[in-house]
Amino acid sequence: MPFTREQMAERAAKEIAPGSIVNLGIGLPTLVANFLPPDSDVWLHTENGILGMGPFPFAGEEDPQIINAGKQTVTVVTGGSCFDSALSFTMIRGGHVDLAILGAMQISRSGDLANWSIPGGRTMGIGGAMDLAAGSRRILALTTHQTKEGEPKLVERCTYPLTACGVVNRVITDLAVVDVTEEGFRLVECAPGVTPAEVAAATGAPLHGA
Repeated sequence: MPFTREQMAERAAKEIAPGSIVNLGIGLPTLVANFLPPDSDVWLHTENGILGMGPFPFAGEEDPQIINAGKQTVTVVTGGSCFDSALSFTMIRGGHVDLAILGAMQISRSGDLANWSIPGGRTMGIGGAMDLAAGSRRILALTTHQTKEGEPKLVERCTYPLTACGVVNRVITDLAVVDVTEEGFRLVECAPGVTPAEVAAATGAPLHGA
């Protein structure tokens, strides 16, 4: 069985080293906050100005003035701080974010990332993704392995507008964990019940180790 969205987020949480400063992209990556152990000493950063973002609040406990970059209500952990977006982007551009977990529409075998626009589709703007992709020390992409139409998202070359070139280090999908190496995509592990052959068939570029 492929990973569920929650299982993908839980698997991504295991990639985070204790004490790291981590930015979670809009969409699926925001679920990762719910799977961090309380004693992990991980500090979640948001582009709109939080260091120390916590998990989503319980129903009825939401504070509309505490939101993430996707305008979802969140919490702030003890010791967390709030600041303006200018300082937030200074942190990103200054290389102070250890890991960014970003959604993706396409990832090339060389680590190029496309995650903000589909030609002919609705365009919301690139937002802070370009800064995060270029400024974070490590990039983890979190996405389904294929589109709803069955097209691969891990491809030889991106055909969508790029966010950044050669930045993705690891990809976690509903089918597998895949590293981006100098030789291209390399299979790290499969989702339970998914075979390497199935992952390779769903990938739009050679998959080493499959």
